[in-house]
Amino acid sequence: MANILQDDCSPGIDAQFKALSDGTRRALLEHLVREGEQSVHALTAVSGVSQPMVSRHLGKLKRAKLVTARRAGRETYYAARAKGLAPVVQWMAVYGALWSQRFTELEGMEA
Repeated sequence: MANILQDDCSPGIDAQFKALSDGTRRALLEHLVREGEQSVHALTAVSGVSQPMVSRHLGKLKRAKLVTARRAGRETYYAARAKGLAPVVQWMAVYGALWSQRFTELEGMEA
């Protein structure tokens, strides 16, 4: 019998879901997607949280491979990784199709 707890997804998908589970991290990622590369200082100004918290959140996004970091002098700049969400999107596509099919079957039973 197959082990249902065995994960067939990419190894980083757990880290990505954990990183995306926090609203502040999602907001930071969304801001980087919309506005492009930003310094920690600029992200702190728009985030409403302290610089140490912004840095901690960005560190988790970086470990999940959702952002990249670049040092320039005393500043660190972060940018969203274009392909960073690919494993999550692929996982959602598989289960989205499965649930869509099941909902269609349920609707057919009601008729």
